[in-house]
Amino acid sequence: MVETVSYSTFAAVFNIGWAATQVSHMSMVSCITLNSTSRVVLASCRNAFTMVANLSLYGIAFIIFEVIKAKTPTDIENQYRWIAYLSIFIGCCFVVIFHLGTNEPSSKTGIHGNIVARISWTYWFLKILYYQVALVYTLTRLALNVSQAYLAFYVIDDLRMVQSSAKALVPAIIYISSFTVSLLLQEIAWNEKRLKAYYTAGGILWIFCGIAIVLLPQSMSLFVYAISIFIGIANALVTVTAVSMQNILIGQDLNGCAFVCGSLSFLDKMSCGLTLFVLQSYHSSSPMVAGNIASGHISITRYGLGLVPAFCSLVGIAVTWTMELRYPLYKPLVETLLE
Repeated sequence: MVETVSYSTFAAVFNIGWAATQVSHMSMVSCITLNSTSRVVLASCRNAFTMVANLSLYGIAFIIFEVIKAKTPTDIENQYRWIAYLSIFIGCCFVVIFHLGTNEPSSKTGIHGNIVARISWTYWFLKILYYQVALVYTLTRLALNVSQAYLAFYVIDDLRMVQSSAKALVPAIIYISSFTVSLLLQEIAWNEKRLKAYYTAGGILWIFCGIAIVLLPQSMSLFVYAISIFIGIANALVTVTAVSMQNILIGQDLNGCAFVCGSLSFLDKMSCGLTLFVLQSYHSSSPMVAGNIASGHISITRYGLGLVPAFCSLVGIAVTWTMELRYPLYKPLVETLLE
């Protein structure tokens, strides 16, 4: 009981801190520039460096595992403790660099030098686009989070592959593919049709990956590496474009961008928690045999990793093409303030 309470408390504190960091950082993307194409570039750059951070964690873990050899349970505990220490230290260093090296434009100055009034949160609920973007963003994050939660279990339990593939190689392939695509997306001149088209492309890739995950037999488990490449590509396409739709919704209403980012992040976390709770409820009570497709049994892990992201992508694509995305071209806010 004590362990459950303490774990839940620290998990809640972590998510509060992460939400505050995420919302403020995403809001800065809207405040740094009013140019819609530049916002997409910033979103893709942000996603690329997220992949760099994920890959760096694997590098830290590799070094720790080489330096500290695990012979006892205490050694394993020390390994992960040092991984946490080094990750926190490096993260704090970059936080200091960020705060000292980033000049944030004043959010109280409008694009013509006038003072912008604070926007009421009810303002966004009168916009149809808010609900459309919220649904697409939530479904996108749900697909990513559920796939990350079940990927290792799928590779180990369903495909019966070695743990190194589940814990290192398959995620690394996804991150590298996502990083590469995120860099390429920065070279595109964006407009409404391209934004919808690239989101659709990423969603279709996820649908095919989901089908492949559900049908992939244990005897062909090596194909998961190819699937991982396409998952990484799909993740980058849908993430960058979904965040860019959020920035288009914000437009010039900079004093309301924190509410938009915060509310969408809240929906994302609530939907992910509820989905994982439901899936795990079925998983704990299901007599299904993991990975045994021939006998007609498919594990909840396979369902969760394959069908949930595919369904989210399908609905996200449908909602995306109902949007009326106004795509104005503004001068960067930084340039305007310097005039």
